[in-house]
Amino acid sequence: MANQVCSGGLMTCPFGSAPASLAILPTNRVNTSNMPAATIMDYIPLVNIPTFGTCMSLSNPTVSAATSAALGVLTPMPCIPSVVAPWSPGISDVSIGKLPALDDGSTCNCMWGGSISITFAGQVQTQIA
Repeated sequence: MANQVCSGGLMTCPFGSAPASLAILPTNRVNTSNMPAATIMDYIPLVNIPTFGTCMSLSNPTVSAATSAALGVLTPMPCIPSVVAPWSPGISDVSIGKLPALDDGSTCNCMWGGSISITFAGQVQTQIA
């Protein structure tokens, strides 16, 4: 079974230098383990998904430019996530404010090539199927 993701859940990006903590605004007024519960629509960069430290993806224009300026030596630059689509697949059988709930098996993609994944749901008491 999957765990319901809530505010404070940890995420990683393979091109980021550090994990990040998912931020969920309490707009749905639904909690899990006393924290706001997440839906698949909680994917907004710098609102829900903060920076992962520095980015090492050559698809990121700032990394590519810095690497070119360093004569081909990979030069990480500050991470600014560029996510344009919701988390997938989520749990369609469990709705939070008419939206599918977010489970710890869901991922979302950054335009710079990273597949952002949940490494810790933020809680372990509420499981969803």
